[in-house]
Amino acid sequence: MLLVGQRPQEKAEAPPLVDQVPPMLDHILFGCNHLQHGITFVEQRTGVRAVFGGVHPGRGTQNALLGLGPSRYLEIIAPDLQQHTENPLAKELQSLAEPRLVGWAAHLRTNIASFAAKLKQAGIEADGPTAGSRNRPDGQELHWQTLTLKDDAKGLLPFFIQWAGSSIHPSTDAPSGCQLLRFELLTPDPSALAKLTSQLALEAAISKASAPQLHSVIQGPAGRLEITS
Repeated sequence: MLLVGQRPQEKAEAPPLVDQVPPMLDHILFGCNHLQHGITFVEQRTGVRAVFGGVHPGRGTQNALLGLGPSRYLEIIAPDLQQHTENPLAKELQSLAEPRLVGWAAHLRTNIASFAAKLKQAGIEADGPTAGSRNRPDGQELHWQTLTLKDDAKGLLPFFIQWAGSSIHPSTDAPSGCQLLRFELLTPDPSALAKLTSQLALEAAISKASAPQLHSVIQGPAGRLEITS
């Protein structure tokens, strides 16, 4: 189901905070310039403290994780100053004055190589599949593959991820207690974005706004966290 509407500030009634999350959503990336600052920011607003997940070798980033329900999690991502990298994301994170959403990932139910081939046939350009990995604090190594769209509609579209069958999904043992109530894509042109999300089989909520922006609402035991890109 594709939901297209207007944002509350445009005097439209806000949709209820139920069934407002894309079924394919794997995780959302909450960027900050310092990992501990991001962890504290989320804990103060939700009452749940994320745990250190590990570093991304060669990418110049590190993360902390917090569960958002079955097979979903929040990735607090920050620069890893122990690494020297030219990764654009790491440089973007270093420049952030305040934490904000910097992207999201959609998990694939089909083989990622087959999905990449279908995108190519449809004329949609993407980079990958690209292998990735990181070591958990307990020493276990996680493996995945990603597919990144060359045109992500100004940050509104996700990258696609497929976890290795031997890897534990990060939501499995991340701190629990929070729920992702809403995740939506804001855009000046909902019809055009709806066409793109339909091509990608993304059942995403889309709302009209003056500028492209990601918007999410997370409910924790101590309060509600509303964050945007």
